[in-house]
Amino acid sequence: MPRFFVDHDFVAGLAMPLPATVARHVQVLRLQPGAAVTLFNGRDGAEWRASVLRMGKSEVEVQLESAAAIDRELPWQVTLAIGAPANDRMDALVEKAGELGAAGIQPLICERSVLRLVGDRAEAKRRHWQGVATAASEQCGRVRVTAVAAMRPLAPWLHEAGLGEEPGGANALRIVLSFDARALPLADVIGGPETTAPRRLVVLSGPEGGLAPGEEDAAVAYGFVRTGLGPRVLRADTAPLAVLAWLGLQPTPAGS
Repeated sequence: MPRFFVDHDFVAGLAMPLPATVARHVQVLRLQPGAAVTLFNGRDGAEWRASVLRMGKSEVEVQLESAAAIDRELPWQVTLAIGAPANDRMDALVEKAGELGAAGIQPLICERSVLRLVGDRAEAKRRHWQGVATAASEQCGRVRVTAVAAMRPLAPWLHEAGLGEEPGGANALRIVLSFDARALPLADVIGGPETTAPRRLVVLSGPEGGLAPGEEDAAVAYGFVRTGLGPRVLRADTAPLAVLAWLGLQPTPAGS
């Protein structure tokens, strides 16, 4: 059944027009009145069954029928804070992070960053990445959508994260991916399936070339734990995804 994200409050029996981009997709699929579709809004934790009421020249109207609660999220609420890789690598990272269950992505400008966007260009790119994340949720069956934040320089973001203001809140576990000899294995930092708190995780990962030593030291000073992913050198667009994949394969924590 075709599945679409619609940013709207849902109520059973509601007849509503679909957003233009979704309507175009429905028309491309050549759906007809009476055809069933699945909708989700990213915030009520449910999938909604709906049916096509009317197909216009450029408009599509559907009627909501019933909701089914769905939980396909990770046991941890994960924010990836990443030195955004250049070219199409960031698109791929956002897509796969959405599929693997990231709650949020914070693109960062670091000392070694190739991609440095500000102003209107940065906002246009953020909207593009948000669209990529939305499409990933439509494809993979999540009823939540990874939230992509505006690109920010690392230093002020670190300061706010260290104060517990953003992201994840004051009791989030914060890790910085590192090759430093002092880095602890991911399994030692996260804990076993008995772990119940904190259940929010912030993963800081560098751009191409990694974080500069001073940046990594600053992160540790703000409460991030140096964490390693093994002996291989992973690309900037691979390392944070490895964390998400590892979390998704762990036993469900007690009490969840």
